Amino acid sequence: MAVRLLSHELSDLCLGKPALRSLSVTSTIAQALEVLRTSDDNFVSVWSCDHNPKTSPAFEPAAAFPDECRCVGKICIVDVICYLCRDEILVSPPAALKQPVSVLLPQIPGLVLHVEPTCSLLEAIDLILGGAQNLVVPIKTKPSNKRSKQQQKPSVTVTNHKGREFCWLTQEDVIRFLLSSIGLFSPLPAFSIDALNIISPNTITIEYHSPASATIGAISRALLDQTSVAVVDSEGALIGEISPFTLACCDETVAAAVKTLSSGDLMAYIDCGGPPEELVKVVSAKLKEKNLNGMLQHFTVSMSSGGFSSASASSSSDEEYSMAAPVSPSPRPGRLSRSMSYSARMVRRSEAIVCHPKSSLVAVMVQAIAHRVNYVWVIEEDCSLVGIVTFSDMLRVFRENFETMA
Repeated sequence: MAVRLLSHELSDLCLGKPALRSLSVTSTIAQALEVLRTSDDNFVSVWSCDHNPKTSPAFEPAAAFPDECRCVGKICIVDVICYLCRDEILVSPPAALKQPVSVLLPQIPGLVLHVEPTCSLLEAIDLILGGAQNLVVPIKTKPSNKRSKQQQKPSVTVTNHKGREFCWLTQEDVIRFLLSSIGLFSPLPAFSIDALNIISPNTITIEYHSPASATIGAISRALLDQTSVAVVDSEGALIGEISPFTLACCDETVAAAVKTLSSGDLMAYIDCGGPPEELVKVVSAKLKEKNLNGMLQHFTVSMSSGGFSSASASSSSDEEYSMAAPVSPSPRPGRLSRSMSYSARMVRRSEAIVCHPKSSLVAVMVQAIAHRVNYVWVIEEDCSLVGIVTFSDMLRVFRENFETMA
């Protein structure tokens, strides 16, 4: 059985995965927002397909792949929010939204990598532990059909690249796959995360009453690390979080709230059901006070037409994988606007998802997957923050265990 698990290729993990919706690197931020608002995924892939693009030094030069379309990165609403929080951008958000999406791409090489379907599970884990967040895999080849292309309506995104379609695999996909064969790793899954030494003390934190504007850099870092910003009280007890996973379900005008509210108020603002009316008034008043008329106008228009939403938190234990209300497997609401429009995206509240040092590895795995996040906070009984456990930490443990299985 262990040999069979090790022999799996990425094509096995791609079964049932939808084709990537891709956005051209020359598309505008406004076009990217249009795609993200209707997407079931928090991220949209960005592609260079003209074979002579102005590439960023963060990515492989397209000249090295003259005959292929290449995925050069990914973006989400949080990238846009952090971009709009820049002082020079706040003056005129509509103008900023006309910029190409390339300005949002992080200048870090290797976050998105192309791999072949024959790439082994072990090779994929090594790539992820080396820093890759998304592995782009070709899944099918579509025959050319000029007639059907003529009948298609124009779209900002495409799934077909010179007759090929792709999907991408994430850390979550690999963890899910390992969980399906968790018995092969016994007794490892029953060990506590403390005993496995995978609790990282390197957390990103901010004090509850601190200005939310102080979290902008922290949010960007958490997005890159696929973690979150812990909100703590003066004694270091965990109160909640400002999570990129929650922000990704919001409207881009949350940038106005980030620039005007405290961290505690921002948690309430992005929480389930949309922002409280009193906080909307506070944001409007502070935007006026700071003479940010461009953002105020953009904010006012958005508030009159739509908003967003978020869903729940929990703690793991060895007896029960999660103490929170179960997450429904049915289609989940995404951004909840005041006109009650929905997407199929999962949304969460600002309550932190937590476990304890003695929680078992499998319990924490299930908890993170149930809430569609890549991490779980670790706290003591008095809610003091101990650290964080991430999918990367878990994969490292399994990778080491593979050596003995082989």
